[in-house]
Formats: sequence, structure tokens, C-alpha cells
Amino acid sequence: MIKQEKVVIIGSGLGGLSSGVILAKNGYDVTVLEQGNQIGGCLQCFTRHGAKFETGMHFIGSAAPGQTLNKLMKYLEIDEEVTLSQLDAQGYDVVALGGKQYQFANGKEAFIKKMSEYFPDQHANLVKYCDLVEDIANASSLHSLKYAESDAALNMEYQLRSINEVIDEIITNPTLAKVLVGNLPLYAAEKDKTPFSTHAFIMDFYNQSAFRVKGGSDKIAFALTDTIKRYGGEVLTRKKVTKIICDESHAVGVEVNNDEVMPCDIVISDTHPMRTLEMLDTKLIRPAFRKRINHIPQTVGGFSVYLHFKDKTVPYLNYNYYGYQYESPWNCEKYTEESWPKGFLYMHFCPDDDTQYASTGVILSYMQMSDVEKWRGTSVGKRGKAYEEFKKAKAEKLLSVLEMHFPGIRSKIQTYYTSTPLTYLDYTGTEGGSMYGNAKDINLGSACRVPQRTKVPNVYLTGQNINSHGMLGVLVGAIVTCSELLSAKTIYEQIKEANK
Repeated sequence: MIKQEKVVIIGSGLGGLSSGVILAKNGYDVTVLEQGNQIGGCLQCFTRHGAKFETGMHFIGSAAPGQTLNKLMKYLEIDEEVTLSQLDAQGYDVVALGGKQYQFANGKEAFIKKMSEYFPDQHANLVKYCDLVEDIANASSLHSLKYAESDAALNMEYQLRSINEVIDEIITNPTLAKVLVGNLPLYAAEKDKTPFSTHAFIMDFYNQSAFRVKGGSDKIAFALTDTIKRYGGEVLTRKKVTKIICDESHAVGVEVNNDEVMPCDIVISDTHPMRTLEMLDTKLIRPAFRKRINHIPQTVGGFSVYLHFKDKTVPYLNYNYYGYQYESPWNCEKYTEESWPKGFLYMHFCPDDDTQYASTGVILSYMQMSDVEKWRGTSVGKRGKAYEEFKKAKAEKLLSVLEMHFPGIRSKIQTYYTSTPLTYLDYTGTEGGSMYGNAKDINLGSACRVPQRTKVPNVYLTGQNINSHGMLGVLVGAIVTCSELLSAKTIYEQIKEANK
């Protein structure tokens, strides 16, 4: 009888749980360890006084029948347990800039048509832009679910050119060039740094179709856990991995909560790479590698105001709203006390039932860790009066800005809650409380890349810092991680089989 290899997965975010599903389906003995009380990482939701709120995965794309994410959900066996609600196909994203609103429509032709109504002289340029976005997406296994990239050269070119450089080359109307990057908060892009390929993947992913998860994205975490259990694996909470135990050549197990030792054959870490390195006290990891990983820049942090609306007062918003106070979506992460917030993203929670009203929503804006640095090291709920006053002042400022875009909204809010980069650091372990972990920077090239493999031969990495963030980026990253054990061809053939 073949010995089942024991896999320990550190962290129950999307990367950890999806890796767990893939390996459990292929006969591995899988145990997922979560340090907190609640599974899910950025899929987590929370409830206060009967009202439920999203924390990270607010909406997903490419999930219509036959599209990439739909195929992956079927393969992971969560498509029946997770119910989706489609956003407005005529305007799933609305960008408010310079006193005007611009709608992003689903589908290439519809998107071009709608944008051409706002910018009639840019029709040919919009076609060129959309063709390029599509070509980049199709050239990558990330979007096309082919286990070999079909045009690596095209991919490489746009990983080395910034978003603004490429858009300014194609689009001759400066306002349209800004509108096209109106959804920047989805990936915290920075001018002259973030590669155009990142923008292209995000645009293609959501332009195909856009959905919210009915009843909250934690449903995805629970569904993935159910699949793992169906294949004999387990997901355990309140199990903080404090050390990955290694001998001279490889990992032999993990230490849990500073005392319990759990032997295993393979370790996959879904924590931030810097947190993983902290657990690895071994000569197998060279100082130069540690130094490189520890110097990768992080995306900006976020400040969130979670809104609990008065009953049946706020109609459900079937789109995402990006509001900008200044002339451009760029550089919102560079603010002063006076200029904050330069921009915000406003969304509603998708209720389980088909009510026409929203019960909760969220306003998100950028916030640097330096703003809350003096409270670092304090624990949740015990940061003191000054911290609470700081959050209240920021929340009131953000609410005043929202009121300018949605007059009367303040009077419909029953209560609100807040979170800062410190909250994110505590609940997800992401470095500096960053929204999306490691940042990509064309000026640093491959120095920003984190490999799936580590120099410890049986320790692998997964999650949003490996490959790409967002639901599709993380799932494809999990496939790449698991293909180190199974082969990409095997996994892609299984995906095809699951979708017959």
C-alpha cells in the first residue's frame, strides 16, 4: 500500500484552502492550520449586532458559465455551495472623476461602446486598448487555463512597462487615460511602478463578468473546507505555527502554539513570505534570500469604515463606486493630513435574500502604516483612547466625502465600525498591514518575485504574494504551487475533466 504523504498547510486563506483541496483530491493527507478563531484570511466576514460585513474579497470576476473562475470553482467543488449575484452588466464599476460619472460595462464590445459615448474621438484607441488587454490575458496561463504560456514574450514586455506609460501611448485623451485606471484601489497600483500586465489581468478578469458572493465571501472559505473534509483532510483553528522544524536537508514537521509538534512530509505556507521566513530557522535559507524577501516593497494599507444602515433606507447598489476628490486616480497613496482622502471605494454587502435594500456597506481608502505606527504592538480592542479618537476623526472625514457623492447617506447610517492597517496586520499577518502584500515594481523587476519553491526542498509558498493577488491570481498561484508536487499538466487536465 502506498504511504499517504502528510501535508501541513499554514494559514487558511484562499491560497491555503485551495491548495488543500487540490492535494486532498489527489490523495495527500492534508491538514490546514489556522492561528485565529476564524478561517478564511481575506475571505473572512464579521458580524456585529446582527449585521454582516465583508473584509477583503468584495467581488469577483470571470465567474459566468464557461469562464475561467467558473471552471476553477467547479474543479474545487464549490460552485453549488457558493451562490453568486451578478453586478450591473451596463456598469459594474462606476468611476466618479471631475464631477462626472463613467460606467464600465461588461464585455469587450459593450465596454468600448459605453466608453466611446463619453469619448467619441477615442473609439479607435479604445479598440486598440481592449485588444491589448485581451491579448495579454490570453497569452498567460493565468487567464486561459492552458498549462503552457502561448506568448511569453508579450507577457514579459508588459511586465516591464508601467500602466501609465502604455495607456498614455494608446489613449490620446488625458481624461479617458485617467478613467481607465479608475479601479486602481483593486490592486493599489502606483504610477511609473506597477506593470501594465497587472492592470490588463484585472481589467480582463472583471470585464468578462462581475459578481458578489451572496451572503458574504466567507461562504467560499466554508465551501473549500467542506471539499477538503470530503477528501479526508482537516482544517483546524487556534493552531498557530510557531516554527517549521528542519533537519540538515529538509523540513520534518511544524511546531504549533510553541509546544505541540506535528510531523509531516511537506509544508505549504499561505502566510506572508516574511512571516514564513521567521518560522524557518535553518541554514538552508541563505541570508541573501532573506534580505531580498525582506526588502520587497509592500502595497499601501487601507482604512475601512463599515456601515450598518437603518432598515430599508438604502437601496442596494449593484455596482462598485470609485470616488476621486482630485483630478486623477493616481497618487492617492501620497496624501497629507489635509488632502486625505484623495479617493475612496464604496460597496454594498450582497444579502442572502433578494431584498432591494442594503443592510451594510463599506468605504475603503488608502492609509499608510506610518499613520498608526505608534500603536503597533498593541492588541485589538486595547489600543487606547487616542487610537479610537484617531479612527473616529478619519471615519467622520470619509463619511463627509461620501455624503458629497451620495447626498443624504449620513442620515441613513445606524452605526459604523472602523479598521486600519493595524487591524489588517493582526488578522492576516500581511507585512505593514498592506492591502495586497508584496508590490510589483517594474524598476525592481525579478527582485519583486517570490518563488513557489524555497531552498528547503519540501517547503512551498502559496497565497497572494506568490504570482498575483485577487481570487483568480491566488487560485492560479495555488495551482502553480501544487504543480510542484503533481505537475501542471495533471491539474489542468483535471480542471478540464471537472468541466465536461
